[in-house]
Amino acid sequence: MSITQYLTEEHRKCDTYYAEAEKAVSQGEWEKAKELFNTFKEKTLLHFRKEEDVLFPEFEQRTGIVMGPTQVMRMEHDQARQLLERMEQALQNQNKDEFLSLGESLMILLQQHNMKEEQILYPMSDQNLDSESMVVKMSELGEV
Repeated sequence: MSITQYLTEEHRKCDTYYAEAEKAVSQGEWEKAKELFNTFKEKTLLHFRKEEDVLFPEFEQRTGIVMGPTQVMRMEHDQARQLLERMEQALQNQNKDEFLSLGESLMILLQQHNMKEEQILYPMSDQNLDSESMVVKMSELGEV
């Protein structure tokens, strides 16, 4: 399996986790929403860890490109983490409007972010790295 396939599938799974949490919030099912949001957050952060701890360092070492796409991706991961924290707070406060508003901002950020990864960074990674061993290393961190 290619890096592109593996990580793109994770993007789709995370999108599904978020959609389930958003639905529960919209319906005012707060306990269910907290559980579903925790899963979404946990899986999203695991995905970021696979990229930041495994893919990005290997990509940078192999290509010598350290101030390029991986730097932008890390900054966007940090922005997403901040939004996740704020969403968690809105969930604790049972503030539906704030949660949904922050969620919309997060989804816009992640859609643009994922597109850059899927169209630029992942294909570059597949060209420059041993895809099979990279997928094995990333999957050892856990399943999204």
